[in-house]
Amino acid sequence: MRAISFTTDYGLSDAFVAICHGVALSAAPGVRIIDVTHLVPLADVRRGAAVLADAVPYLPTDAVHVAVVDPGVGTARRAIVVETPRGHLVGPDNGLLLPAAEALGGVVAAVELTEVAPARTFHGRDLFMPAAARLVNGASAASLGPAVRPDTLVALPGAVTRTGPGWLEAEVRAVDGFGSLQLAATAAELDPLGPSVRVLLPDARRHDLARGETFGDVPPGELVVLLDSTGRVAIAVNQGSAAERLAVGAGAVLRLERRRAPEA
Repeated sequence: MRAISFTTDYGLSDAFVAICHGVALSAAPGVRIIDVTHLVPLADVRRGAAVLADAVPYLPTDAVHVAVVDPGVGTARRAIVVETPRGHLVGPDNGLLLPAAEALGGVVAAVELTEVAPARTFHGRDLFMPAAARLVNGASAASLGPAVRPDTLVALPGAVTRTGPGWLEAEVRAVDGFGSLQLAATAAELDPLGPSVRVLLPDARRHDLARGETFGDVPPGELVVLLDSTGRVAIAVNQGSAAERLAVGAGAVLRLERRRAPEA
């Protein structure tokens, strides 16, 4: 049994998600639908891309991943299917899909969905889920529309990371539901700073952080810098919200510096 994963900013107070489930199940009875989240902040393509890219490596191989965070719905932006070595991605060509495609091994091919949607504002129902159902029923991506050159697909701007002797600057890639700040940096960029760092915020405030392996390595309410479950650098508060404590969100650029032990 093949699977469809589903990621959107539709929310949970309307019928949109259920309608899309119904479309998929009607066209592909018995398909397994995995809801990644429908609480991506409204029109936040970067957050949607980050969530999708984090999720897809752990979802069934050869799944079809439908993602709809689409402020340009009904405009000239393309509706696409992206083929990767480990499944297909279906959604708008606005940068949402490419990080996930890279997480699945890179873009093998892409096509444009050129059918005219009955409703210009609900492509999840009218274009993306029908295409996903055809894929799980055995259709090839090439049969769904004309080929698109992979190098013409829309890509989001790369997240900021810079390093120097004793310092690291990294953009906040995402804020999770616990308020932890996921940075664009990796362990290789953090390790040279040692076991204790100082974070400099955009408004010049400073906080000293211990390096830990898990939240409980610091007392409740204290800040810690660690590697999260995706292997990226994160700043967290044990039993609290780093986003609230530091008053920063996605897109902010933070500077981490090596903190030297005070002289005796």
